[in-house]
Amino acid sequence: MIDLLLSILASTFIFLLFKLFDRFKVNTLQAIVINYITACFCGLITSKNHFNLQEIIYSEWVFGALILGLLFILIFNVMAITSQLNGISVASVATKMSLVIPFVFGIYMYHESTGFQKLLGIFLALFAVYFVSVKKNTQFNFKSNLMYPIILFLGTGIIDTSIKYIETSYIKEGGIPIFSATIFFFAACFGFIVLIIQIIKKEFKFNPRSIPGGIALGIANYASIFFILKALNHESLESSTIFTINNVAILILTSIVGLLAFKEKLSIKNWIGIGLAIISILLVTLA
Repeated sequence: MIDLLLSILASTFIFLLFKLFDRFKVNTLQAIVINYITACFCGLITSKNHFNLQEIIYSEWVFGALILGLLFILIFNVMAITSQLNGISVASVATKMSLVIPFVFGIYMYHESTGFQKLLGIFLALFAVYFVSVKKNTQFNFKSNLMYPIILFLGTGIIDTSIKYIETSYIKEGGIPIFSATIFFFAACFGFIVLIIQIIKKEFKFNPRSIPGGIALGIANYASIFFILKALNHESLESSTIFTINNVAILILTSIVGLLAFKEKLSIKNWIGIGLAIISILLVTLA
């Protein structure tokens, strides 16, 4: 449970950093690329297993890491855009509602439990997501208010499901840091490709603030992945339970951070959503 808590705190810090990027005019793409380089080094440094490039290349999970690396760079950019255009809580809501995807996958693939109390907790979690996302006097249009949250929802759900599947099927004991580092390496490579395209088109302008921002983001990003993988490796909790608690807890914390740090107003419906989120966590945890 400590690993899950640390992952929740790290993920909340990621949303906070994205909001600060907007305030301090940090180039998001450059910071994201630096973030993945930093996260890759974190994985290599924290690994207790000997680094073997040939073993990684011929591993069963390397192709999965490649796909995840591509998804990471795409979804991280979408997350940043959503946080800046729609607000920190909306970005969190779109991300956390994706808990449905790994939840259904866990039940279908691993025959995880579906008791009444657990299903009620998931049901309340979805209502919590809705109520927290409701913004007073918000005019929705597809381009700025709906498209990015939908992409974020689908992308995050696919990432969570893929991580669980690969961790369960292919990762050996002690292999989480190297697996994580490989994902971040591929993500950095894809990010560099985008930067090179910008340079060729003469659209690139280096932003020095992206270096410290990217390093801070990389440490938080690695911690969020490393600790959620460790939590998924525990036999005491099912993946559907872990993803539900993780997503809903981040929803609560990011909403509170948005309120306290960025003066994002929370309506009565938003507070009802936070209350339902807390109840759903208790129901799923005690199920």
